[in-house]
Amino acid sequence: MTRPRFLPALCLLAAFALTPWPTIAMADDAATPAAAADESAKTDAFLKSLQLQTGTVSITKAQASLKLAPGYSFLRATDAQRVLNELWGNPPDSDVLGMILPGTDPKVLLDGDAWAVVVSYTDEGYVSDADAAKIDYSDMLKDMQKGAEEENPERIKQGYPAIELVGWAEPPHYDAASHKLYWARDLKFKKSNGAEDGHSLNYAIRVLGRQGYLSLNAVAPIDQLNKVRADMPQVLAMTEFDQGQRYADYNSSTDKLAAYGIGALVAGGIAAKAGLFAKLGLILLGLKKFLLIGIAAIGGFFAKLFKRNKST
Repeated sequence: MTRPRFLPALCLLAAFALTPWPTIAMADDAATPAAAADESAKTDAFLKSLQLQTGTVSITKAQASLKLAPGYSFLRATDAQRVLNELWGNPPDSDVLGMILPGTDPKVLLDGDAWAVVVSYTDEGYVSDADAAKIDYSDMLKDMQKGAEEENPERIKQGYPAIELVGWAEPPHYDAASHKLYWARDLKFKKSNGAEDGHSLNYAIRVLGRQGYLSLNAVAPIDQLNKVRADMPQVLAMTEFDQGQRYADYNSSTDKLAAYGIGALVAGGIAAKAGLFAKLGLILLGLKKFLLIGIAAIGGFFAKLFKRNKST
């Protein structure tokens, strides 16, 4: 099997994403017809081993459920982790709870124009939405772009492409009624000589609950933005915490309050654990490689945020 190039974990943050480009060698990568046939057989066997579920599925660890619309399917944790690790060549990640697919045939996993959504859960407490209406996302974007640019020399030094955060492919939007948040980033990858090396869309959804939040993260070619934009409202509607674990069920007397708000979820997410940044990902995969936006990408935003808080 061939494997993509991976960046070392310089600093991890933001939204875990995936790539629909498989890393199991395809026929055109094989040295001989026999090798191509062997790789094709391995891929077919792998796809047949996956157990796709439809209808209503429970995500026990998150105390949540997915009511899958017709034409969608779900891979539970074990199979989803196998796809990410064995088929797409990502590092193992036991935090992945499942994967939503825009189809009921596992071959959709080999479709370079299709998206898939990885589901995970963070139980760091109730995330207050008090700051939702006050956030300047244009200002946040500038700080994230500056941080990404500042880290590019280190990426290039280590032999990896640079990353350009072009802008919001979909500006952050928070629905105060459903307590669901979504946004999308437009990302370009560049070689050390400045030549283009890929263009990708990172779409992120957060569903807030009583004790934490669900993360649903997808990536797709940027030219599929309209398709992803059209499909994501359905994905949003299919996702809900179980009764008693919803955002409205929060009890300030007994439940834990997260150390961050809506702004932190969009900019990257600050973990309460040991005061460190959370390993929330933005493993941005495109064209068989993944790139990491580091802590510097949001440092400026939080510095300004904290200054504002002190002055109020």
